[in-house]
Amino acid sequence: MRPDDRVRRPPAAERIKRFLLLTGTLGRSRYLLIGVLFMIAKYALDSAVAHGFGRPWSPYHYLVWFDRSSALGADLLHGDRRFGLIMLGIALPFIWIGVTLTLQRLRDAQLPLRAVILFFLPMVNLLMFVGLCLAPSRPLDSSPPPETALARRAREAHQKVIGENDLAAFLLACVVSAVFTVGFVILSVFVLRSYGFGAFVAAPFVQGLLAAGLYGIRRRRTVRQCFWVAVASLATSGVALLVFAIEGVICLLMASPIAFALAALGGRVGYALQCRPWANDSAPAMMLALVVVMPSLLAAESATAPDPAIREVRTEVVVNAPPERVWANVIAFPPLAEPTELLFRTGIAYPKRAEIRGRGVGAVRYCVFSTGAFVEPIDAWDEPHRLAFRVTDQPPPMKELSPFDIHAPHLDNFLVSRRGQFRLERLPDGRTLLEGTTWYTNRMWPAAYWNLWSDAIIHRIHRRVLDHVRTLAEAGPGHS
Repeated sequence: MRPDDRVRRPPAAERIKRFLLLTGTLGRSRYLLIGVLFMIAKYALDSAVAHGFGRPWSPYHYLVWFDRSSALGADLLHGDRRFGLIMLGIALPFIWIGVTLTLQRLRDAQLPLRAVILFFLPMVNLLMFVGLCLAPSRPLDSSPPPETALARRAREAHQKVIGENDLAAFLLACVVSAVFTVGFVILSVFVLRSYGFGAFVAAPFVQGLLAAGLYGIRRRRTVRQCFWVAVASLATSGVALLVFAIEGVICLLMASPIAFALAALGGRVGYALQCRPWANDSAPAMMLALVVVMPSLLAAESATAPDPAIREVRTEVVVNAPPERVWANVIAFPPLAEPTELLFRTGIAYPKRAEIRGRGVGAVRYCVFSTGAFVEPIDAWDEPHRLAFRVTDQPPPMKELSPFDIHAPHLDNFLVSRRGQFRLERLPDGRTLLEGTTWYTNRMWPAAYWNLWSDAIIHRIHRRVLDHVRTLAEAGPGHS
């Protein structure tokens, strides 16, 4: 054999890249098979470790892969820290494998490699997995494939409805994608009773993708056009939810920052599909698959969602009065003036007065809010240092700002106050450090986002009560 006939080995750097899965391509059937096998393997490992620590484990943890145990492992208690670090150690190689396999699949389908960032978005990563399992392989030198029957019928139907009118195409994309999103929200909220990643993350992303894909189904659109159709479609959904008395203005405004960002991201993915001839030909099938898969993801999330963690919000003020005088205004206080803050004037419940029946442990305190009364049986009565209570009944956390009289499901049993406490500490100069604490749970997901809102609102409620108590105590006994 002549030396020229030998098969040349690739350079060492190339061999290392191949070994680490940094190069190469992966067809959709192998991607599906390997992905499912690794999902099963990881679930088996995680379930075994969780069982060893006596902890529950469910598929929900794969919808929300990044949790407090992963992020703050060094700050947790010893048992929690060990569990969190072990689970993180197991997750890291699977994350690496998932990312590199996804890069190979994107490369094989000639889709933008930067789309791998979607791997880290809960719920969206599962939708991306479905899409990549449907996207055909495209060699670099291949010509666009013949048009599929589904793509041809979709374009013919589009032509019949709007013709060549660009404005009509824009409006059609907004309306059709909005219909699907409103349907997803109704299914999640009213049927499954779930305000989760499906409603707040996956649905806006899918809407942006659908809007951009529909807008570009017959004619290639620019990135800017895909962005605006995605944003306009989400705004259309918001108007529909308001007009049909499904949600109120305040909740829509709270959800809008994360929803618009995800819709714009979905629009960017839709642009990537419609600007490539081979991807655009497969886009109708991929969009249809996403619409079909979404209800299953919503149902899976609702069925497997764990109980929310109890959160603590603590606020304190310094009162220029001794604890004995402050105490009398803590256990009960006369009506407050109507609030001037915009937050409370938009419908968020605010405290009005507090009453108490009885004294000592077993007494019942009633903190009356603008939407009703919190019922607070007293569990600790250490006069004048500490008053602690649990919450056995509570009113809605807000009154929806809407043209209609609506009562959205999230007003019941989603933001739940569990217990509270007032602590009074005598300072050396005779003043009092007054501290109010609330422990609550919030079943709105993604928790990291919605807890920002709930923590801030509870702090404002605390400040309203504590400032009122301070004013009464500093004014003297005759003003209590």
